[in-house]
Amino acid sequence: MSKPVYMVTGGMSKFGRAQPDKRTEELCIDALTESAHFIDMSPAELKKYIHTAYYGHFADHFGDQLLGESVIHDRLGLDPLGNIGVKTGGATGGSTIWEAYKTVASGYSDCTLAMGWERMDEVPTDEGNHLISSAADKDWETPLGHIYTGYYAVMAQRYWKVFGKEEDSFRRTMAEIAVKNRGYGRMNPHAHGGKDISVEDVINSPVVAYPLRAYDCCLMSVGAACVLLADERTAYKMCDDPLRIDVGAGSHTLRVACRRNMEIPLLPHETKDQYNDLADRFPGSERYPGFSGFLAARMASYYAYNMTGIHDPTEDLDVVELHDAFTISDIQTYEDIGIRPYGDGRTYVESGDCYHTNPHTGEPGKLPANLSGGLIGNMHAVGATGIMQVVEVGQHLWNRWREMHADEEKWARFGRTKPKDWKDLQVKGAKRGLAISHAGVGSHVTATILQHPDHVLDRRGSQ
Repeated sequence: MSKPVYMVTGGMSKFGRAQPDKRTEELCIDALTESAHFIDMSPAELKKYIHTAYYGHFADHFGDQLLGESVIHDRLGLDPLGNIGVKTGGATGGSTIWEAYKTVASGYSDCTLAMGWERMDEVPTDEGNHLISSAADKDWETPLGHIYTGYYAVMAQRYWKVFGKEEDSFRRTMAEIAVKNRGYGRMNPHAHGGKDISVEDVINSPVVAYPLRAYDCCLMSVGAACVLLADERTAYKMCDDPLRIDVGAGSHTLRVACRRNMEIPLLPHETKDQYNDLADRFPGSERYPGFSGFLAARMASYYAYNMTGIHDPTEDLDVVELHDAFTISDIQTYEDIGIRPYGDGRTYVESGDCYHTNPHTGEPGKLPANLSGGLIGNMHAVGATGIMQVVEVGQHLWNRWREMHADEEKWARFGRTKPKDWKDLQVKGAKRGLAISHAGVGSHVTATILQHPDHVLDRRGSQ
């Protein structure tokens, strides 16, 4: 990249399963307004800096509006600036940031808006699932059931058999992810999936596609999120502490059964002989990526780590937001991005490292994950999801998570009751974070890394 890129601010609307009182453009205005107020500007003042705009929304079917990006651009008052729409399925939010990032890094724009949204409340849930699953390969995936839970259920069965060794304890580990993320969602005024549940609640919830049950699955949501990216000079004109941002991306064929066998691409902290005994330890794991790995996530993190000097994500990162579309995809991602070696993803949960506070020791978790509640506990308004994740990571690095989540006025404005046992989930001293935005069964993935300007690594991993 010819220029370093900075994230100046970001904002979100309220998220809900249905928001009949809000038009889509109003939700986008809410997100832009929050991002302006975050840096003590009015929306009008913020808009003076914007040169181009990228808009992400996944499914035109939901809002019955083709070229929705033009409608939003108009309603935000940004005509006649250049703009374009982005669609990469579940990774749409991350891909929208990726495009905005490249626009600033190339020098074409000094400040770019990346805005994403989804309108998923104008059709029944079953029809919504049908529409979303149309992003799968209609010849090779759709016959499995025309619902993404069905596609992931096949992978969950395979992973459970090979790496979980068909143990009941593995199923409970999956359930713990849902309990954690739903619980964190309770602390987030934007979230609509927060709930106090137990492992037994997850395991006894209705089967959607075995072994995935209702609480193993992400939410269908309505809402919007945005970030402003800028070059260094412009960023420091807009605020005192913009965050360095870098984005890597990868892809893989939709046809999971056709994913070619290959050597596992190694991340900076992995060694050449690390996986020599993988098939001995886990019989059935001979083929990579097979059904249990996401090559797109591996490649996105490979690029992002090498672009930023991240050597070992567990040591160099302080907070992550991962694409927990299903509890099994969360575990798969731990391995693809190198938080744990292949086959050992479950230990990230079982060790307590992924919690804000380790439940075994009472000490801070080593690398907390999805403190927003993730897709399971917060939202999955598809075009906004990857952007929401980046905003959440940024708030930790700015040490402003409490400010944005404890505000009694915001809870009241969103029509939600702040829990009496509300907890501050700010990661103390957070310097760097990662957000993974993921599409389909791993067809597109982006890895976005944020670094506080006082703690930027060089490509050798030195600060």
